[in-house]
Amino acid sequence: MKRILACIDASSYATSVCALTAWAAKRLDAGVEILHVVQRKDAVAARHDHSGAIGLGVKGELLEELTRIDEAEGKLAIERGRLLLKEAERLLTEAGLTDVRKVHRHGGIVETIAEREAEADLVIIGKRGATSEFAPAHIGSQIERVVRASVKPVLIASSRVHAPRSAIVAFDGSAAASKAVDLVAASPLFGGLPVHIVTAGDNDASQRKRLEKAAARLSGRTPEAVLAVVPGPAEKVIGDYVARQADGMLVMGAYGHSPLRTLIVGSTTTTMIRTVHVPVLLVR
Repeated sequence: MKRILACIDASSYATSVCALTAWAAKRLDAGVEILHVVQRKDAVAARHDHSGAIGLGVKGELLEELTRIDEAEGKLAIERGRLLLKEAERLLTEAGLTDVRKVHRHGGIVETIAEREAEADLVIIGKRGATSEFAPAHIGSQIERVVRASVKPVLIASSRVHAPRSAIVAFDGSAAASKAVDLVAASPLFGGLPVHIVTAGDNDASQRKRLEKAAARLSGRTPEAVLAVVPGPAEKVIGDYVARQADGMLVMGAYGHSPLRTLIVGSTTTTMIRTVHVPVLLVR
């Protein structure tokens, strides 16, 4: 049986993750594992403490106090996570899902997701975490690391809760983009949904041929795929196209370049996640 790994935290995106998970689970006939990870915090950093400037005689007492704070915060984080998982389970059960299990872990988010996704076919995560949800110009600090580490498709939930009614595939001819088209062609997740394949660039014969070759993978599905070659930079072309489709989902290949090159020249993947207001399915 297929299984979805739904990753939640204390951010407002947890509700979107649950709504998108319920939609996907019904389409895939999949069970769900809800994951919450408690990350260990540095108690000194949490207090913004500068104990290095304090005399040696005080440090022993300070260390004991910081240890007590750390233990108290750890217990609070565990209880908060337990309540979050319980609420997520309630939302999914009320949506009609019956195969739902909760997993509570300590450790690193990226490493834990990489471990748990071994049993999953799809990973769903919020666009921003609790520490960055009020920074709309950015994506969550862990998103790129999760996607780069994951070998499974990662579906990123936007803040708006809606069931996708169409799929927009950003196609650039890369191997990852071709895998994205194959996934749309084969997965029940997209059954019956209108599919648009969009390429940014000059509308010449070579572009049309490449697009038609991609569309051939979707032959026989209903409705027939819509093909579009639009001049302009990829980020603007894709963003504008997505904005014109009501309740769409963007599907694209993820991070075709190394993290170092991305740091220097930027990334279309990151720009799309950051700027569009719909769910984004990333395929490696």
